[in-house]
Amino acid sequence: MAAEIDYNKSYASARSAVLGRNVVSTSQPLAAQAGMRMLLAGGNAVDAAIAAAMTLTVVEPTGNGLGSDAFAIVWDGQSLHGLNSSGRSPAAWTPDRFAGLKTMPEVGWDAVTVPGAVAAWIALSRKFGRLPFAKLAEPAIAYARDGFQVSPIIAKLWQMGVDKLAAQPGFSACFAPDGRAPKAGELFRSDGHAATLEAIADSHGEAFYRGRLADRIIESARQHGGLMNEDDLGQHVADWVQPLSQRFAGAVIHELPPNGQGIATLMALGMLDELGIDGHDVDSVETVHLALEAMKLALADLDAFNADVEHMKLRPEDLISPGYLRERAQLIDRRRASDPMHVQPQPGGTVYIAAADESGMMVSFIQSNYMGFGSGIVVPETGISLQNRGRGFTLRPGHANCVGPRKRPSHTIIPGFATDAAGQGLMAFGVMGGPIQSQGHVQMVLRVLLHGQNPQAAADAPRWRVNDGLNVAVEPSFDPSVVDALRHRGHAISTDEARGVFAFGGAQLILKTEAGYAAGSDPRKDGQAVAA
Repeated sequence: MAAEIDYNKSYASARSAVLGRNVVSTSQPLAAQAGMRMLLAGGNAVDAAIAAAMTLTVVEPTGNGLGSDAFAIVWDGQSLHGLNSSGRSPAAWTPDRFAGLKTMPEVGWDAVTVPGAVAAWIALSRKFGRLPFAKLAEPAIAYARDGFQVSPIIAKLWQMGVDKLAAQPGFSACFAPDGRAPKAGELFRSDGHAATLEAIADSHGEAFYRGRLADRIIESARQHGGLMNEDDLGQHVADWVQPLSQRFAGAVIHELPPNGQGIATLMALGMLDELGIDGHDVDSVETVHLALEAMKLALADLDAFNADVEHMKLRPEDLISPGYLRERAQLIDRRRASDPMHVQPQPGGTVYIAAADESGMMVSFIQSNYMGFGSGIVVPETGISLQNRGRGFTLRPGHANCVGPRKRPSHTIIPGFATDAAGQGLMAFGVMGGPIQSQGHVQMVLRVLLHGQNPQAAADAPRWRVNDGLNVAVEPSFDPSVVDALRHRGHAISTDEARGVFAFGGAQLILKTEAGYAAGSDPRKDGQAVAA
């Protein structure tokens, strides 16, 4: 070859929706294919999602890892099931531990809550899986031990992670063993990660929470001043929960109850339904303006009330009651932007998987280390990179989300799902990427369910994102005339954020059709939808 391959050069393209009877869509092609391998081996959509999730801890460590949290919504062909496997804080995390700080730590052991992703895999496999659990880990183990070529966008995020976290305990030894981040196209291996996956597979997760891996995690915590102990890990439980719902566009949108932010999606959609948003084109200034205003109000309520549901000061159902959403909708001026005083959202990094099989089972699954590589803590020689979900707590005394012992923090990651008017599975969808997630869910619902766009077109379309105050970001490909009209209505619009990192998220969608499924995968990521 005469010249080195340039993985940064690309041109605008339009992907087609992927169609088939068995479908997997996620943010890294090897992970999507790992899921499809399970379907072709006789597994179901849950098996596919778990295999993809395990593989993503290897091939996309910039957004998730073995120390992630996870949530899922499963349509089993007849009914809907929600799973919350986000971890709780250590028992020793009293407010006094963080006295004098303005915000919760972002890196180090004081940012780490109990990781829940491994427990999610086990819970899903036991309740719904068809294949042996150990088989689901085979692709991930092979990529960790034999290596994989780092994909282009992940390589960029990897470099950002090394720049930020190189000094954190265990980080560089695991993710920059040659003293630098791997480049796009380079082979990366992690024997420690492979061995850990084998231990998880062989013990059905016991080694991670109550065995030798747990011992290694706690040893690292003690060595570096962390307060997590054996009981904190050993008492983790993945909880089956009933999703919350909101009727919209002839369908029913489902999100998990708090501590996740999915309730903000339902609130915004309820307000938009009150306002009659269906009378305008999806890309018109009228639609975008009303969606922005509804989202601001929803995010303001999220900041005020969202927390571990066991600590909330009101019922989540109260926030999506028709009467309350009608009152909130009346605050929206159709011609003028407002500032309901919501807080600037935190950045984040996440992976999302949608899977569906020919039996009718559909899965919406999400796992995350939160901010890129998370806390930066990596347990030596294990490949276990730990999330920084403790950052999601507030230090405001008296707030339901104030840090405390054995408590789940407010969470950004959310799986989305829609059923049709007859109550049957219709769409599994998610938009990974910190604060964009509930906002991205609203945009996917507007595009696919209200305006009939195919899943790939909905993923491709330019997005908006509410920041704080009157500040709104839109992608550079946004219609300039709409941007001008939004500014005229008082929105402070910025268009200088490039596509492709986490600013506008990464969508994956699977929509049920008469003949099978249609899927889309976001071009802002390295991902892929595959079908058979």
